[in-house]
Amino acid sequence: MSFNLATMLNESAQATPDKRCAIVHDTALTYAEVEHRAGLVAGNLLALGLERGAKVAVQLPNIPEFLYAYFGAMRAGLVMVPLNPLLRGPEIAYHLENSDAQVLITFEAFAEEARRGVSAVPGVASYVVGGPPGGDPSSWAGAFGTLLAPVDIPEIVPTDADETAVLLYTSGTTGKPKGAELTHFQLYMNCTVAGELMEFEDDDVSVAVLPLFHVFGLSSVLNATVRFGGTMVLVPRFEAGAVLDAVQRHRATIFPGVPTMYVALLAAATDAWDVSSLRVGISGGAPMPGEVIRAFEERFPGVVILEGYGLSESASTTTFNISAEQRKVLSAGKPVWGVQVRVVDADDKPLPRGADSVGEVVIRGHNILKGYYKNPEATAEAMRGGWFHTGDLGYLDEDGYLFIVDRTKDLVIRGGYNVYPREVEEVLYDHPAIAEAAVIGRPDERLGEEVVAVVSFKEGMTAGPQELIAFCKERMAAYKYPREIRVRTELPKGPTGKILKKELR
Repeated sequence: MSFNLATMLNESAQATPDKRCAIVHDTALTYAEVEHRAGLVAGNLLALGLERGAKVAVQLPNIPEFLYAYFGAMRAGLVMVPLNPLLRGPEIAYHLENSDAQVLITFEAFAEEARRGVSAVPGVASYVVGGPPGGDPSSWAGAFGTLLAPVDIPEIVPTDADETAVLLYTSGTTGKPKGAELTHFQLYMNCTVAGELMEFEDDDVSVAVLPLFHVFGLSSVLNATVRFGGTMVLVPRFEAGAVLDAVQRHRATIFPGVPTMYVALLAAATDAWDVSSLRVGISGGAPMPGEVIRAFEERFPGVVILEGYGLSESASTTTFNISAEQRKVLSAGKPVWGVQVRVVDADDKPLPRGADSVGEVVIRGHNILKGYYKNPEATAEAMRGGWFHTGDLGYLDEDGYLFIVDRTKDLVIRGGYNVYPREVEEVLYDHPAIAEAAVIGRPDERLGEEVVAVVSFKEGMTAGPQELIAFCKERMAAYKYPREIRVRTELPKGPTGKILKKELR
């Protein structure tokens, strides 16, 4: 079966050429303009001699050039490799070499680290967005504008539906990052199913502040918007004020984000901001504390927060809460159409439903990666028995709702008892002074591990360590509550806004 994901942009451009596709600051780009520029990129990439399936690495923030490079590469039958703009030179070199990338498109602010990376991997043609018109003075790279030069725009290459469209690298929390191969069909199905669950309409305006190089932003924001012919407001960097301004100015209706973004928006919102246009908030990337959901919906009447769950390897959405009436707060919802979810024990045997049956979450369906690029061993290990093993701990309740307890690696084993950090974090979030909380384990000679909570406080509020310990002790079993409280002004976060527990250990 022939299918190219770039067809989505083409279809929307033909149906509504003058419709706003993307807005950045006060500049609007129509679907016709975005498709034309993506076509120019496609033609100029092919003029370099790239053959079908060649890899194009793209290291850009949420700016229009990301859209041109993304759809341009796919239109040309090439594979897009999204890279985190904050990678350092050696990390960039690893990704370029591991992915066999032949082209790197980067941003002026990241050019020095990109140059370091490219210098270690011969033969990579490089282009910089925002640099001097003639390219970088050192001549290691050309200007991105050369990829927008007049050229015969090629037809969309008729790729096979199961060909790799995007090579998306995992976070690499254990070992080197692995490249998850996501196909044209998988990405199409995921944004289509997720968009239908969000009830995405062509008059919806989605805030694109989640990094587009990450699967959540790529699939649930960029792809979903283009698939349903809506509009996205590009916000290159998360700042609560900038997001609230984007919602107010452009009457945004959908806000997809991670829990820490909702916490920040709550703290920054005042009556001066008019965000009445918002109808839904989509949360993923990490479990959302129940107190944050309640506080956000009270602060912004008319908005309902719907949580989902997914990974890079599942092309984003795996489970979803479909409505305020059918959701279960604290759950990640039910499996989306065409996807199956199980919870298994250490021997990969299915566990019964219920909160007492915590095990590893495994998935199969149309959304699961084709494999890890050039890593058959890791692919075989992850796909044991035909199910993708997520490394997440959770359980399915009697109604089939998935509850994520924690990452396997985040589990704290105290005196032989399993302590799930999220459960302790939920209690901490109920304390009126807590803005953010993360629970980790530290080595303990007697117990193996001890429970440690790292917290930050809401502006103008504070609480002593013993007060917080007592607060938890009153609300949970003796083996669970933290014995140590560490206070930080702000908890460290990754580019998507997730709290980085590995930096707290």
